Amino acid sequence: MPTRKGSIKLFRLFGIDVYLHWMWFLAFLYFSSRPRDYSNYGWNALEILSLFLIVLTHEFGHQLACRSVGGQTSFIVLWPLGGVAYVNPPQRPGAQLWSIAAGPLVNVALFPLLLGLLYSAKHHGWPADMPNAYLLVRNVALINTVLFVFNILPIFPLDGGQILRSLLWFPFGRANSLMAASVIGFIGVFGLIGLAIWAGDTWLILMSVFIAMNCWGGLKQAQALVKLAKIPRRPGFACPSCHSAPPLGALWRCGQCGNAFDTFATNAACPHCGAQFNLTQCLDCGTRSVLADWQKPIG
Repeated sequence: MPTRKGSIKLFRLFGIDVYLHWMWFLAFLYFSSRPRDYSNYGWNALEILSLFLIVLTHEFGHQLACRSVGGQTSFIVLWPLGGVAYVNPPQRPGAQLWSIAAGPLVNVALFPLLLGLLYSAKHHGWPADMPNAYLLVRNVALINTVLFVFNILPIFPLDGGQILRSLLWFPFGRANSLMAASVIGFIGVFGLIGLAIWAGDTWLILMSVFIAMNCWGGLKQAQALVKLAKIPRRPGFACPSCHSAPPLGALWRCGQCGNAFDTFATNAACPHCGAQFNLTQCLDCGTRSVLADWQKPIG
């Protein structure tokens, strides 16, 4: 996944930093120089910039929805294969579902705006008088539709795959839902790779490989969650964020010496090197809290 490393900070909006990965410029040059039906390459560039804005609003949909359910929002990275919204919604299926679904809903909200603009342009004679402008509006409306359809495919980690995982979470639980979504995602991604090879679309091939790698990561995470769920839990403690009891055992690793230890048995201190840790990470939801906040009141 792209990170802030090798990225340029563009701006900060609603407390969210937006970064542009350096590889985006290569994609911009590649697509803006491809021959299209426009009279000059400047219109190609405007089309790519429109794609940039659609992807950006989509990612802000994820960020703001996550914040509305009490999740943690971080930043957005735009890169050639789309955008990535770094969010950490609460580990509840409803919160996860809303945080993911809000992105495609932004595209849905853009449908009437772009179709209305396209209708108005056609009504006012743009196809004859301003063919470049009309073609731009038509292509941007098509881009928004294609992005929406592609994104809601039930292939993890696309939004559709994550929406499927959130829906399965309600009856089957966190680990089993991720396992099922990952397996279904692999079936879909194999079909996507076959389509990309058949069409000879280099960009779709790269996108398919990227999706397959993340789908594999989801499967490994699901396997880890299944193992974690089987571990006995420590009484008297609960995560302040997700309220789950911590598992028993040496499952935390010291950042100083690298040895594993049970942070709740040693009062958040490494027994090997003596390093003291101010925050303890929940292995279920990933949030970090001071150890005192984990302790349940007696009585």
